[in-house]
Amino acid sequence: MAESFERETKEGYTGPVNSEGKAVYGKRNPESVIEARQRRLYRQQQSGLSARALVYDHADRESIALVTAWKDWKAVNKWNAEDFATDRVDLVARLNSMRFRAINMALKKGQLQSAAQMMDSLGKAVGEGTEFATAEEVKLNISIEPSTEKKD
Repeated sequence: MAESFERETKEGYTGPVNSEGKAVYGKRNPESVIEARQRRLYRQQQSGLSARALVYDHADRESIALVTAWKDWKAVNKWNAEDFATDRVDLVARLNSMRFRAINMALKKGQLQSAAQMMDSLGKAVGEGTEFATAEEVKLNISIEPSTEKKD
């Protein structure tokens, strides 16, 4: 088998191997090259394009197959999920900070309608105007007693 079709295997690799135990087929690039390509796609997603457009553009820009581009997108989605899981606590504080800045800018420019809408959004974020009673607190007990009168 050609050397270019072999690569080092990571621990736990379950894909196809040759008689020497080396991985074969596809992924001819070292992991560092693949990860660098995926990082470029990760940065590119800030452009505002849809996922399909990003993948097609990535395939053209990197001169790779669409299947490979979709694999890169899958890795980027995994990174996004990890980022969101770790940054979720900080996101609310960052959003509220941006809301305050936007409200102040709107008030400075006399855009009172915009400021009012943003203040409503901020109020919803902090729980203003919501019912605090939960489903566990509200209980309804109905009991029907049998009739004691006899009908003649």
